[in-house]
Amino acid sequence: MEKNKTFTPVEQSFLNDVPRNNKVNVPYIVVDNFPNLGMLTALRFLEWVHENPAGVISLPTGKTPEYFIFWTKHILENWDSESILELRNRHGLMFQDKPSLADLYFVQIDEFYPIQSSQANSFYHYVNKYYIEGFGLKRENALLINSNEIPLAEGRNFEEIFPDNKVNQELRYREAQNALEKLQKESIFLIDNWCSEYEEKIRGLGGIGFFLGGIGPDGHIAFNIKGSDPYSTTRLTSTNFETQAVAAGDLGGIEISKERLVITIGLETITHNKNAVAIIFAAGEAKAPVIKNALELPPSNLYPASVLAGLPNGRFYITLGAAGMLNDYIDDYYRSGTWSQEKTDKAVMSLTRKLNKYAEHLTLDDLREDQYTQLIPGLDEHTVQSVIDSINGKIKKGTERLSSEVFYHTGPHHDDISLGLLPYIHYQSRNETNASHYSVLTSGFTAVTNKFLIKILNDTLSFVKKDEIEMLQYPDFFEAGYKNKKDKDVYHYLINIASGNAYERSRAVSHRMVRNIVELWTLKNRQDLEIRISEIITAVNFSYDGQNPEPKIQTLKGMIREYEEELVWAHFGVRTKNVHHLRLGFYTGAIFTEKPNRERDVIPILKQLRDINPTVISLAFDPEGSGPDTHYKVLQAIAEAVREWGKEKDLSNIKIWGYRNVWYQFNAADVTHIFPVSLNAMSTMDESFTNSYMSQVDASFPSYRYDGKFSHLSIQTWVEQLKDVQLVLGKPYFYDNESPRLRATHGLLFFKEMDVEEFLKSARELEKSTEGAF
Repeated sequence: MEKNKTFTPVEQSFLNDVPRNNKVNVPYIVVDNFPNLGMLTALRFLEWVHENPAGVISLPTGKTPEYFIFWTKHILENWDSESILELRNRHGLMFQDKPSLADLYFVQIDEFYPIQSSQANSFYHYVNKYYIEGFGLKRENALLINSNEIPLAEGRNFEEIFPDNKVNQELRYREAQNALEKLQKESIFLIDNWCSEYEEKIRGLGGIGFFLGGIGPDGHIAFNIKGSDPYSTTRLTSTNFETQAVAAGDLGGIEISKERLVITIGLETITHNKNAVAIIFAAGEAKAPVIKNALELPPSNLYPASVLAGLPNGRFYITLGAAGMLNDYIDDYYRSGTWSQEKTDKAVMSLTRKLNKYAEHLTLDDLREDQYTQLIPGLDEHTVQSVIDSINGKIKKGTERLSSEVFYHTGPHHDDISLGLLPYIHYQSRNETNASHYSVLTSGFTAVTNKFLIKILNDTLSFVKKDEIEMLQYPDFFEAGYKNKKDKDVYHYLINIASGNAYERSRAVSHRMVRNIVELWTLKNRQDLEIRISEIITAVNFSYDGQNPEPKIQTLKGMIREYEEELVWAHFGVRTKNVHHLRLGFYTGAIFTEKPNRERDVIPILKQLRDINPTVISLAFDPEGSGPDTHYKVLQAIAEAVREWGKEKDLSNIKIWGYRNVWYQFNAADVTHIFPVSLNAMSTMDESFTNSYMSQVDASFPSYRYDGKFSHLSIQTWVEQLKDVQLVLGKPYFYDNESPRLRATHGLLFFKEMDVEEFLKSARELEKSTEGAF
């Protein structure tokens, strides 16, 4: 496309050839993947710094900036190297003198309140580590939000004023009812005053010159949630459920983030300087709806990011998935490239939703009047039937019985496989000629709250002291016995699900905890065990919620998740030897998980591929990082292992199944298999989830889409997918079908089958962009 003169040289180098016919509120640029999003943002930042060496910047926290930070440092540290010189020339960074960040002024965007500034999960700690220190900025040039330094009543600290970390904003509007509330009320007004002074300091610098921020699931920027006033300034405020769900990972659970207020700069703080470069960046299909709202709907309080429409230099930088619902990209999808049955399916299904009309009732005039179905080659009265046949074929393929297959089901985290494929796995596992292996690639310890761990440890200590862990009496237990009979721990738990004996279930969990603690700390006797359990309880009690624990406690938390995974598959007769726990080393619980590397993260997967020799590999298919960042990093590690495996044997008959779950979904037109899910299958999945994933039942880390268990959200997704397909096939296709399985259908599960070449092609671009990860 013709280069838009409003874009800078760096931006022009990233513009693609998608025609832009749709009017949007803010100019946008689309890149292929998450790492390239960071590269574009870093290059544009350095381009701006070169022109504004003493400018005012405000940069984001969280996981989204990972590659922005990486590329900024990498480019600066290797400025004159051959590879970076070539990169700079290719992307319009033509000046020779390396930009200096030392004289920039920095403005912290937001912070939880209250929170100790020393905590690693505070944004104050984040900006100091990654921006002040990481970028070499001057601390005296930084405006920071330090909860410990905000003045409160009588000069007290926030732990005295708000002992439970809860700030009751109602005190702004009602009288205090006791001495503590009086101090709290006075303190809230002091915080408000501090926020006003913070805003005044930003204005005193001339406002923010370069703003970079992510966008939340409700469309928020900074902590300006949906409904925020476009003229808002820095303030103490509450958040909504979507924001709290995202923050739960930082704060150690939604039960904490629901109670925590935030201090945030306002929307007008961001737009005060009309010459500011203000960039929102976002990756993945999950962000597509909020991107569409912000860019294509009239600016509104409902879409906070739409305030960038008032800035000539406002921009959105997004990945292909995040751009997927924009009219420009939908239009380009249909008008460019070769027409396929997938496009026909997608166009007709979209029309059924648009008109709320069953496919069999669509007329030829309906098809000719729609801007996309009219493009279908050979459009005639048989076109709709071709879509019906296509979807029906996917259901037939999904219900085919497979035999003599070796399944290697992988998940980035515990519960991913179950949430993505369980009903289908259960269906195929009934054929005893099939063999199944389940491999969880990371330890997933961050999903176990301190509160949950302490309860289990207290229960375990109690059972030990009451002599109710009988295996401790075996003479060789502390030497070798602790390694044996792990299947018995699983059976002990599940048999007491059947009998409804909660006490014995707790004892079963304690048996496994004893084995784990003895193994991790190489204990030699019962007395050492009791002392160690007490020490772990003390250590966890003295850590703050969301704190990354010391390595052995990390592993202990992960082992709880591993036991839970074994319980799930034992529901279906799978032995623990077929449930594998890889604990790939890149997963450390740090804000930015490391890039996978070959020796540590790829070779263990390759070894399993060699040992198991699967005919089918299933994986969470998230090439853009719509879900947790672990997903796409695991995807790359699996892809590299498969590449290596392909050097040793012919993989032409290997099938790859890409599944999705609670974080992102397929369109029915994009998949190869559609599997009918009955009420019984939904109940089985929900019960196995509830019975097994003990640490997740309280949904401390929920999806922003649903306030509850992931199992319920998966079921909700299957039901929604059925509704879409019913518009094509009609409801009678299901309730009046000759097949009892289809008559029992109340949800649909989608997945995509690929051959090895197709899978590796989908992963290759991201692998290349991580530059030397392998």
